[in-house]
Amino acid sequence: MTKYAIDPELTPWLAMIPEVDLSDMAVVRAQRSEMQHLIPPVVVPDGIEIREVTIRGRDGYDIRAKVYTPTGLDGLRPGFVYIHGGGFVMGDIEMMEQGAVDIAAGAGAVVVSPDYRLAPEHPFPAGLEDCYATLEWLAANAKELGIDPDRIAVGGGSAGGGLSAGVALLARDRSGPAICFQVLEIPELDDRLETESMREFVDTPLWNRPAAEYSWKYYLSGTPETLGLQYAAPSRAEDLSGLPPAYVSVCEFDPLRDEGIIYAQRLLQAGVSTELHHYRGTFHGSGLVATAEVSKRMASDVMDAIRRALS
Repeated sequence: MTKYAIDPELTPWLAMIPEVDLSDMAVVRAQRSEMQHLIPPVVVPDGIEIREVTIRGRDGYDIRAKVYTPTGLDGLRPGFVYIHGGGFVMGDIEMMEQGAVDIAAGAGAVVVSPDYRLAPEHPFPAGLEDCYATLEWLAANAKELGIDPDRIAVGGGSAGGGLSAGVALLARDRSGPAICFQVLEIPELDDRLETESMREFVDTPLWNRPAAEYSWKYYLSGTPETLGLQYAAPSRAEDLSGLPPAYVSVCEFDPLRDEGIIYAQRLLQAGVSTELHHYRGTFHGSGLVATAEVSKRMASDVMDAIRRALS
């Protein structure tokens, strides 16, 4: 029995969650099927067209991406760069595909999701640059995609939330494509691992301090200071002014909880309109238990925020 006061609808699932041990990445990659069984099959409603594209990255790398297009809609649609999670070292488009489908269907947005490079084979800045190149591609092809260039958002969960925050910072500092909204769900933002929740939650389900330590070790391996750690770990950014409005969500029993709350507070203090949600009784990734009422509320809250921001 867990020592944490986890929501009763979530507790039966704890026994089915495999232990995430990032000390051996070969084992982690081999466990993909164990993780996949936790994720319900993707449900694609009628009216969503899916196709693969190849995006040329800034360093010449060809990025595989998927485009999710709502059909039968009049006028220009919003655009959304959806970035999957996985601690910078795991995951792919298919594993997290339901999120992209839901945004396309629920917000009527053209969603582009990149299969960005993963650490440790490809440490920072490779994955972040792939995500930023995807934003540039979406903006450059807005007319062909039927996208309103004034309604482009970026978002994702966990490492995808951290990468989304990094993309927003890069777009501001490089005078890149305008972003109207950033969605940072349970984001991984701070490599310093100094918050109270990061110190306390060493054995929480699915994600904990030991996993976070390895995640950042792999992602930042060989990273020189000149590359700008504030883009890898957005919590390090000293100036958060001029960033797009944000939606930030955190889970109660998640080592990433406090860094998400602090980042949201700092965005507000910098004059960035920000909506912050904390969900009682949840743990990192508990939204995978889609039938739980708290998970339904989490999904409804973020979709409502996306619709409002992109309307």
